[in-house]
Amino acid sequence: MEEKRQHLSFSQIKFLQHRSTLLISFLAILPLSQSFDYGNALSKSLLYFESQRSGRLPYNQRVTWRHHSGLTDGLEQGVDLVGGYYDAGDNVKFGLPMAFTITMLSWGVIEYGDEIAGAGEYSHALEAIKWGTDYFIKAHTHPNVLWAEVGDGDTDHYCWQRPEDMTTSRRAYKVDEKNPGSDVAGETAAAMASASIVFRKTNPHYSHLLLQHAQQLFEFGDKFRGKYDESVRVVKGYYPSVSGFKDELLWAALWLYKATDKEDYLRYALEKANEFGGITWAITEFSWDVKFAGLQIIASMLLMEERHRKMKYKHVLEQYRSKAEYYLCACLNKNNATNVNRTPGGLLYIRQWNNMQYASNAAFLLTVYSDHLLAANQRLRCDRGEVGPEEVFAFAKSQVDYILGANPMAMSYLVGYGSRYPQRMHHRGASIDSYKEDKGFIGCTQGYDNWFQRNDPNPNVVIGALVGGPDKMDQFSDDRKNFKQTEACTYNTASLVGVLAKLHGLENGDYSTPLVASG
Repeated sequence: MEEKRQHLSFSQIKFLQHRSTLLISFLAILPLSQSFDYGNALSKSLLYFESQRSGRLPYNQRVTWRHHSGLTDGLEQGVDLVGGYYDAGDNVKFGLPMAFTITMLSWGVIEYGDEIAGAGEYSHALEAIKWGTDYFIKAHTHPNVLWAEVGDGDTDHYCWQRPEDMTTSRRAYKVDEKNPGSDVAGETAAAMASASIVFRKTNPHYSHLLLQHAQQLFEFGDKFRGKYDESVRVVKGYYPSVSGFKDELLWAALWLYKATDKEDYLRYALEKANEFGGITWAITEFSWDVKFAGLQIIASMLLMEERHRKMKYKHVLEQYRSKAEYYLCACLNKNNATNVNRTPGGLLYIRQWNNMQYASNAAFLLTVYSDHLLAANQRLRCDRGEVGPEEVFAFAKSQVDYILGANPMAMSYLVGYGSRYPQRMHHRGASIDSYKEDKGFIGCTQGYDNWFQRNDPNPNVVIGALVGGPDKMDQFSDDRKNFKQTEACTYNTASLVGVLAKLHGLENGDYSTPLVASG
């Protein structure tokens, strides 16, 4: 288990800066290589979120092996916490990674909404986001109260049950003024602020509601500071806040600035940049816990606008950019000192447990920044020389292609995509006959005895799940017990959606930015 004032959106800028001469030159250097159906991968990625739904499933539910679950969540505490997402292959609802999932899905739609619409997946993308934000509205029961978790990992992991059969504790845990959780409050604020941008045109009332919640949550997290894993101690073994809460507060402030255009939020991110580590931490990973690289990239892209280049704190934005470049250059192996390791097959490798999340996140940040560089007619400055936007995007594409099958195992790590993908994913619901096929109750340990131990492929395919992936030597063991490699998480796939949409758009004639080869 583990933005939007009247900025031009980057999709608009890309459209305006149609560079046909660059396109021709880039297409000319494309090698003959394995090709992938990025549109199909995009569709499958968005379908995945329906497999992870908790609560009462809607009439248009496409993943039919799932059924209603968690219908009494929050009842014990007198609050309605039905809905949301299970984070991975278990049946716990963890607020921090769920919120990060929604932030990244929303960012993907903000950047690549036109491409997602072109693939016919826009409504599915919005449904995936809204399933999360509807839950956050319920979980934010008071300006200074946020319900941060339902269930707990210890009791949940004792059982191997379908979510439809759960007998484990569904106790809910909250953060409030006396038990603060600035990190989970900040990330939930970021999720709701970014989602408010997504829904601004299609559902303005809902967008406004999300923004109200986001502003309250940010104020709560900032006023009552503390790590949520000190208040909700049952989360420590699963999603501890190792980076602390300062990155989430900066992250939330920047998303609120993008959503409201209120200078107070930008001023917060600039004035606290040093104290909170925004311009002092040079980081080589971006994840549900560590937000520095993402917020540094958002801050640095503000320099594209003249009004930000003329402001008093321009030098702070430039310091943010320096740290953003450090992360990007580390991914590209262009720093003199510290770079991100790679497997022999070329996959970015951070750590053995669910490594694919880091590769997916990096692919997204590299893609977004390559668009920024192209629109601004700039190059990435690294210790080992400057890098053009085409090379930055080429590497991002190489990570996606590795995920889809261009790897030494010749395996797609996106479940359900291609002809060879993991069959024994570490996932309770997938590994047991579906409720639709067998409505008989399956008990806590019965699932371990009768299903977990089987060598057979899972009876249900979690289409679009991005599993933890191979080890540092590109080796992968398709074993249900091998949770470090075969478990998938919502935030793995969330970052992939935007990149797949861009790749599909380029593949299908949207040549506003160049399609370049994998490195």
